Amino acid sequence: MAERTAQSKRPASAGAADEQTSSSKPAAAPTTVPKAKTSAKAKAKPKPKAKEKPKGILVVVESPAKAKTIEKYLGSKYTVLASMGHLIDLPKSRIGIDVEGDFEPEYLTIRGKAKLLKELQKAAKKSSLVLLASDNDREGEAISYHIRKALLSKEASVPMERIVFNEITPQAIRDAVKNPREIDETKVNAQKARRVLDRLVGYNLSPLLWKKVKNGLSAGRVQSVALRLICDREKEVETFLPEEYWSLEADFRKGRGAFSGELVLFRGAKPELKGEAGASEVIAAVEGKKAVVGEVRETERSMKPKPPFTTSKLQQTAANRLGYTSKKTMQIAQQLYEGVNVGSTRIGLITYMRTDSTRISETAIAEVRGYIGEKYPAELPESPNVYVTDGKAQDAHEAIRPTIVAYDPDSLKDHLTRDQLRLYALVWERFVASQMTGAKIRSTSSDIVVGDATFRVGSSHIVEQGFYKVVKLGASKEDRASGGAEGGSVPELRPGEDLKIERFRPEQHFTQGPSRFTDASIIRAMEEQGIGRPSTYAPTISVLLERYYVTRENRQLAPTTLGRMISDILVESFPQVVNVSFTAGMEAGLDEVEDAKTDWVRMIRTFYSPFKLRVDEVMEKLQSYRGRLDEPTDIVCDKCGRPMVKKLGRFGFFLACTGFPECRNTRSIPLAKCPRCGTGDIVARRRANGRGREFYGCSRYPDCDFITYSKPTGSNCPKCGWFLVEKYDKKSGSHKACINPDCDYLHTHEEEGERGPED
Repeated sequence: MAERTAQSKRPASAGAADEQTSSSKPAAAPTTVPKAKTSAKAKAKPKPKAKEKPKGILVVVESPAKAKTIEKYLGSKYTVLASMGHLIDLPKSRIGIDVEGDFEPEYLTIRGKAKLLKELQKAAKKSSLVLLASDNDREGEAISYHIRKALLSKEASVPMERIVFNEITPQAIRDAVKNPREIDETKVNAQKARRVLDRLVGYNLSPLLWKKVKNGLSAGRVQSVALRLICDREKEVETFLPEEYWSLEADFRKGRGAFSGELVLFRGAKPELKGEAGASEVIAAVEGKKAVVGEVRETERSMKPKPPFTTSKLQQTAANRLGYTSKKTMQIAQQLYEGVNVGSTRIGLITYMRTDSTRISETAIAEVRGYIGEKYPAELPESPNVYVTDGKAQDAHEAIRPTIVAYDPDSLKDHLTRDQLRLYALVWERFVASQMTGAKIRSTSSDIVVGDATFRVGSSHIVEQGFYKVVKLGASKEDRASGGAEGGSVPELRPGEDLKIERFRPEQHFTQGPSRFTDASIIRAMEEQGIGRPSTYAPTISVLLERYYVTRENRQLAPTTLGRMISDILVESFPQVVNVSFTAGMEAGLDEVEDAKTDWVRMIRTFYSPFKLRVDEVMEKLQSYRGRLDEPTDIVCDKCGRPMVKKLGRFGFFLACTGFPECRNTRSIPLAKCPRCGTGDIVARRRANGRGREFYGCSRYPDCDFITYSKPTGSNCPKCGWFLVEKYDKKSGSHKACINPDCDYLHTHEEEGERGPED
């Protein structure tokens, strides 16, 4: 048995056997030469094969910031790369859609993205698995779909899976990796339908505008409707005729306490003070009469907290509370979502910021209730507060909330920029408050009878703070007026008490017309009417501003002459396409495609056939508007001596020589004489890249570096001769002021008889 075992362990190769024999009998010489050669050969040991490096797992996300955060959560076997958004899209130089067939799009690698795609393909080839981790929405699903197709075209054997997450935290990423899924084809089809629909509208309407108005214009399915809303509102603002009315207040005193009341009844009826004479009539009737406290009513009401943020509500609140544009809000929210460094940890601080839902996960509710129970036990309701999501919402994501409630704004002061901290504070306050008890407000209304007149005094104070214990930055004027802040100081009044009348104050007022849209109000209008989706609100406003269809004045959106012309042409020629109901219906149709209730090809075909016929008809019959916006001037070209004309460019009006193309001289439009050098003109300027806020500077720059951000009015100060500029503040509204810092000359809108912008 021992012998068989020893034999079984011997190598099978002859060389190995000879080597073993030689080593066991070192004194024996080889019997033949060939035998010796074989033995020498056998002594060279074969090189062991190099161990293959185990293949890792490739994770593909959309942005480098997100990749940087996720990389810290996954082990060394994971490689996280960014696609930088879409890699595959429709061609820019042609329509790229089979309009004669089934509207199949022609997808190409986006110019400049080929190198990035090759890097992803190379990394996928070296990987055992590819996890596609783009955003969990239609666009993200389409990005994953196209990347998967492009990677499989080079390496068909690599398995690929889709992972999604609503927040970028270690646990959320680990859970996503453990629960991969297939790509959702219905979401891909909805994105494809949206992309095809927008391309068909844009690629048919834009050439029409180029031919009939001017080159470089564009029209879009959503942006054209938003432009119409802004233009329609501007017409309402312009046509509104204010009506005069008067009010009458009386100042009373009880001991050291002074307070005011407003006239609510005169001779038993609601007063209608027509003009100053009406107010004077009431004053004459009650002059010298005693002021006696009449009925005192006390009521108590509850104020419920608001639900956590959706995208539109976040943009509206950030605009109203912080003065952020919708674009700025989304840029900062993206940074907070993708991850920031908090000490030695990098973490996403808020959940996905594109959502139309107020839904919150059970885990998040448990976490926030635990936090409230520890910090504010008296404000923890018995059961979680539940909020109903709008029926139009897709409800694909949770509401926007902090990923870790324990990270309150105070704890992050040293880790976030000022803008990041303020936006995060809004999100944190709103979410924590949404799961707290309501506030109780006690209101007191007292009638003060002076002869035949009744004046009313109101005050309110908080009985129970409830959710207001955490709401600070996010408290609106309405919240404060409703009890979010203490009401005016009114002494306790009892029926029958006599009060001292200090004076009567009649005031003239004018009815306020509709206000221009702001970022907040246009987003609210788009959301309420079903135009666009959370991901499109901010880009739509940005496009209108970039195309110079709309300008932002004192945070208000006003259409330009060009914007009005474009809107009028589209409304007259394509009333259905720029119709609010039609556009909302198309959005609903895209939702049905995603829900597999509608075939996307049938949806597009139903729209396109009549639309294309109308485009061809308008192209043939619509009169040309080219040159309508050009205005002759008496300014002479300093290069050829020919007159210059005022023309509209990408960033507004400018002066161009009428000798074009022989003379290509252009100039900015002079708005005033430079007060510093006295020879240059003040002209509108932008940064070289066309971005950033418009400012006004001397045409002799850099020899003269005078600049201002206030727009010249075209008139000069009668005191010092410097030019006047447009100013705006909450107290005075829009008014004119002298640009000279040493001059106190000021024209308010009241002095000039002008109306400031509506609040």
